[in-house]
Amino acid sequence: HEVVCAVDGMDALAKLNEVVPDLILLDITMPRMDGYQVCKLVRSNPLTKDIPIVMISGKDGFFDKVRGRMAGTTGYITKPFGPETLMKALDVYIKAGGENVFSDEETEVLMEV
Repeated sequence: HEVVCAVDGMDALAKLNEVVPDLILLDITMPRMDGYQVCKLVRSNPLTKDIPIVMISGKDGFFDKVRGRMAGTTGYITKPFGPETLMKALDVYIKAGGENVFSDEETEVLMEV
């Protein structure tokens, strides 16, 4: 996998004008613009709306995950995690494309909200 890094949400959005990645890993807590805002903007752009977005965060609460899903994330990984966990998750999310890989329980709650 080739990795393109961004220093914050604004930088990430600018880089999306240069390269269309197979997957976006996005932290919730970033300077200038949080991950939820970036995710919504990526989803609103016809050129990037189908890119899988995986939220990475130390926030592991159910409502954090629900908020991420409502913003348009494809999946969610909680810190800390090891390289093997990350590689397995990347394979799952890239294969899923923009498809939802949240659990049925999480999806049911989202439908009720």
